[in-house]
Amino acid sequence: MNVTVLDYGSGNLRSAERALARGGAEVTVTSDYTAAMEADGLVVPGVGAFAACMAGLRAVRGERIIDRRLAAGRPVLGICVGMQILFGTGVEHGVTTEGCGEWPGTVERLDAPVLPHMGWNTVSAPEGSVLFDGIDPDTRFYFVHSYGVRKWELDAGPGFRDPLVTWSEHGVPFVAAVENGPLMATQFHPEKSGDAGARLLANWLGTLR
Repeated sequence: MNVTVLDYGSGNLRSAERALARGGAEVTVTSDYTAAMEADGLVVPGVGAFAACMAGLRAVRGERIIDRRLAAGRPVLGICVGMQILFGTGVEHGVTTEGCGEWPGTVERLDAPVLPHMGWNTVSAPEGSVLFDGIDPDTRFYFVHSYGVRKWELDAGPGFRDPLVTWSEHGVPFVAAVENGPLMATQFHPEKSGDAGARLLANWLGTLR
């Protein structure tokens, strides 16, 4: 079971590497196209501004890697801004940036009295979640962000299974995690969320077998 953490100039690369290794994975941190395509699982981390993350991702053909892996049914996990860039657009300081477009929707500033949203918060996971299997509903995860997806816009339609969407709240409800076949993502940082984060990563690694 080997996992590539995509290095595109953004994200807590070593923290993610260590957390995944503790879960039993053989982990490589690289921007190499072939390694990212051939790994059993790909993790796309991300911190900072949406536009900067997209620029870094495009520089290593990351959006193409994600799209081609998903077309082949190969697992991808986005973390924090690595989740946000999977959506259609991001709006920061009045500037709209095109994302990867794997899901429709807009990443926008949270309407909250205190930003960034920094610290531990509970989430509301749907029935049947794989990522949150075995995790107590009152468990808190570690968030650091000022932007998020406040409206889920994908309607899978007849004959297709709707993605499982997990929500949290800081001022307003926002998407905290998504499970959509081979594409999964979390707004919070599982690699910084203690035992609960370790369990979530182990659950994701279990989908690679």
